[in-house]
Amino acid sequence: MKMDVLLGLQWGDEGKGKVVDVLAPQYDVVARFQGGPNAGHTLEFDGIKHVLHQIPSGIFRENITNIIGNGVVLDPVILKKEIEGLHKFNIAFKKNLFISKKATIIIPTHKLLDAAYEKSKGDKKIGSTLKGIGPTYQDKIGRVALRVGDILSPDFKEKYQGLVDKHKTILSFYDFDLSQLAELEATFFDAVEFFKTLNLVDSEYEVNTYLKEGQRVLAEGAQGSLLDIDFGSYPFVTSSTTMAPGACTGLGVAPSRIGEVYGIFKAYCTRVGSGPFPTELFDEDGEAMRKEGNEFGSTTGRPRRCGWIDLPALKYSIMINGVTQLFMMKADVLNIFEQIKVCTHYELPDGTMVDRLTYELDSVEVKPVYQTVPGWNQSLADISSYDGFPKELKDYVTMLEEALEVPIKLVSVGPDRKQTILR
Repeated sequence: MKMDVLLGLQWGDEGKGKVVDVLAPQYDVVARFQGGPNAGHTLEFDGIKHVLHQIPSGIFRENITNIIGNGVVLDPVILKKEIEGLHKFNIAFKKNLFISKKATIIIPTHKLLDAAYEKSKGDKKIGSTLKGIGPTYQDKIGRVALRVGDILSPDFKEKYQGLVDKHKTILSFYDFDLSQLAELEATFFDAVEFFKTLNLVDSEYEVNTYLKEGQRVLAEGAQGSLLDIDFGSYPFVTSSTTMAPGACTGLGVAPSRIGEVYGIFKAYCTRVGSGPFPTELFDEDGEAMRKEGNEFGSTTGRPRRCGWIDLPALKYSIMINGVTQLFMMKADVLNIFEQIKVCTHYELPDGTMVDRLTYELDSVEVKPVYQTVPGWNQSLADISSYDGFPKELKDYVTMLEEALEVPIKLVSVGPDRKQTILR
């Protein structure tokens, strides 16, 4: 059995949580492979909106095993709050949530470092969520981080203090206020004790055993491909590998075991934080898009930057991920537009036209070149099949398929899990 991978193709917030929830009944296991609590996966069903930050999106299906893989950076405090917030739904966490001992832990001083680094950048700040993600990945690569398995060690507090002392040296350079550290630490160690009651496992063995036994595994990514540490719009990126190869390193699964790669994208584009965004709209269309799509960060609440769909960027993400199926989300947000624009190329400052993401695009201003197509300008709320779509929406889907050369197998027309049209 091969492991399927689901990931975002834009700058995150594409709707991965909803898709995992919809696809989950087809799988026995959902495994999160990277990222941290800066991710917010939103699911909506039975009239209730749920936002998950670290827990895999299959958690609401009682017969599905959920695994937090080694590629994730975990905040024990946020995970404890997340689990406590879901108690009212009678979820059997002891039965179906498993956490890799090799996952890296976010400690309080990681958050302080995040704030210090961001403040020092001034108007060149990246737009960090200040959750401590970047500094934690730095420590992981620097081989000084703490991992989940360490909390079971009798000398965990000594290891913890050694890392904190390193962080304090750095924070003193930035003259950063440490007055809140004692309070943060008290909450952290309380969460660590709670952590010890969960299922802490060697998850790479778990995942490979499931595959060997013929069980279906879905790897769930966070953020989006254009935020990848290597191939995203660097330095305005996240600190992990958000692409399909990240599922291999983040779960301990060989590349030969990858099956379908599901690429999620919005029918338009959004971005949170700083960084290049060629199709960003600063007019009433952008504001209308933001309001109609409720485009505010599920983790931070920050307004998202909005713009028309960007085909060169999508083609790039499809290429580097080896996407086999496309899922288009939030088509209903475009209901309000009589005309829709599609970016097909970029015009460089010297007048050159390109249809690919080159290295220079992160440092030069580019002008999007648009093709305008008719909008459907009607509600999709009562539509339950692809045949019921207005002609203009079908034409939009067909045009995108032809340009991207990958089939669009799912179209989302609303936030509820029922508002998902499979083709």
